[in-house]
Amino acid sequence: MKLPEISDAQVRQSGSRSWGIDNDYTQLRDVLLGRPDYYRWVEAGPIIGRTLNNADKTGVKFDHALAMEQHRNMVQVYEDAGVNCHYLDADPVLHRNFFARDSSAMTPWGALICHMQLKCRRADYVTAIEFYQKNDIPIWKKSTAGHFEGGDFLILKPGLVLVGYCGERSEREGAEQVAAWVEQEGWEGIVVPNSREFVHMDGLVVPIGPNLLVTCLDALEDWLIDRLKAEGYEFVNVGYGEARNLGVNLVALGNDRILSMASSPSLNSQLSSLGYQVQAPDLSMFVLGGGGVHCLCQSLYRDPVNS
Repeated sequence: MKLPEISDAQVRQSGSRSWGIDNDYTQLRDVLLGRPDYYRWVEAGPIIGRTLNNADKTGVKFDHALAMEQHRNMVQVYEDAGVNCHYLDADPVLHRNFFARDSSAMTPWGALICHMQLKCRRADYVTAIEFYQKNDIPIWKKSTAGHFEGGDFLILKPGLVLVGYCGERSEREGAEQVAAWVEQEGWEGIVVPNSREFVHMDGLVVPIGPNLLVTCLDALEDWLIDRLKAEGYEFVNVGYGEARNLGVNLVALGNDRILSMASSPSLNSQLSSLGYQVQAPDLSMFVLGGGGVHCLCQSLYRDPVNS
């Protein structure tokens, strides 16, 4: 199968601004973030549900000033790595839209606008569409069949995408619609059911190199592990306990640099031993609130694999 190449028009738009990805591990040039100005903890899925339900035993509580500081520290890692940071507009009603991974997903063909299921996030697509329109980034598709969220769209390499669903966030109908669109472009979309406690595909699998995945093998179905092995992948395995606290949910910055989190000490040690430069800021207010560093960003442009 001949794979479509990303043209210059697809990776450069709006003057110096760039868009388009064919993977999730080469050098990151432009990233979409949000601003947690109106962030608060609300019931929004299994991870934050655990935080809230156990707070009387753990003593954890939300601190907005700390959250803002932690977010600034994360942004500093991007800026120090030479990544251009772009932002969704903050909105007092859309108080979780800064988890920029989910309201859209970048592809080689333009942005996929997602149809989110949580009531408190259902209209996040508004700020996503406004961002792409303001920056002359084309919109490829808009999810309409069931719900689908960007954390379940994971480009492993040119030609191969994992399209996940857990039911209470992305749904099977939405995942199958998106996979069919991917197939129409000449790529393969593998539809993967996820365990709800990991919420999205990027809570279970994140590529950090052409043949290397960070994953929690204990939480993957055997058929998917076999398929990934058949594709030539090796694994940096994250233990179940660390993975259920978003340990897999990191960002490859390119050139053997990783943005991880302080809450993933075992993984960070593994990556360092493999020669990766790991930045691991404390993002506890976000991890406890249901999202990690991968959830907080949407890659807008990465160097194409074959550049």
